[in-house]
Amino acid sequence: MIKIDLLSTDPTQLKNILGEFDKNLKALKAYFRVNILIVKDKIILETDDIELSETIKKVFSILDELSSLRITLRERDVTYISSLINLMDQADIVDFYKNRKEVIKNFSGKSLYPKTIQQAEYLKDLDKNDIILAYGPAGVGKTYVAVLDAVKRLKSGQYHKIILSRPIVEAGESLGYLPGEIKEKVDPYLIPLYDSLYELLSKRVVDDYIESGIIEIAPLAYMRGRTLDNAYIILDEAQNATKSQMKLFLTRLGFNAKMVVTGDLTQVDLIKKEDSGLKYAINRLNSIPGIKIVEFKKNEVVRNPLVERIIERLGDD
Repeated sequence: MIKIDLLSTDPTQLKNILGEFDKNLKALKAYFRVNILIVKDKIILETDDIELSETIKKVFSILDELSSLRITLRERDVTYISSLINLMDQADIVDFYKNRKEVIKNFSGKSLYPKTIQQAEYLKDLDKNDIILAYGPAGVGKTYVAVLDAVKRLKSGQYHKIILSRPIVEAGESLGYLPGEIKEKVDPYLIPLYDSLYELLSKRVVDDYIESGIIEIAPLAYMRGRTLDNAYIILDEAQNATKSQMKLFLTRLGFNAKMVVTGDLTQVDLIKKEDSGLKYAINRLNSIPGIKIVEFKKNEVVRNPLVERIIERLGDD
């Protein structure tokens, strides 16, 4: 076994590092797959791996510094820091947490911040460009961060409405064959977006906004012939839009409007994957001022370490 001096002996800081009910400590154990014990002022690792112990020591050093700055640490944070520890300088990791800015408060008053360095950069891109094409694996926050930004700008009065859209039937079926009115047809596909909106505004406010048209649910197939002014428009699951649909969508951009197009190019459900409008747009629009292409990497996915083990066994298809 290897023992490491614990840098922080302040009880409040130590509680923040370990997390409520030691949840942070459990996350570290799961991530590094080693038993970690805290005995008085010592971290005890039940391992003889010197390199691993040095890595974990670096992680605790960062956690201690962040805790001394009164930055609340949660499971996601300790897992993310652990994933970065051998990829970045410790000072850069600390700077991210020190300097990240609140995006918005949710309806209960909780401050929401970018969870990763890529999300913080993405927010800057959203601020500087009228059209953003963001692609990468599920779980990196492509759409979630766009919704935060949209609600923030709606509240500030910069935009008058939020429009949420997506290709509805991936396999090429017509929307008309689905039962119900337009909203009933679209709602099941937009549950993740609704969840984000409910977190920010509450269900009652979201329902009121939809009723009054401040938030609009607009299937991609219904965008033809419109010019969208004074609006923040989000197209989700855009990898399943065809080339013609993508052209149709992007040419709806009006004045004082922002479009965010998100998708995962590894999850194309079109019969011919090469028909993906998102891939087509990324390849054709990457040098136009005012349009930003944002690629999220797999290492920006902050998962429960148990999920990583499942993926190891079952594959990441």
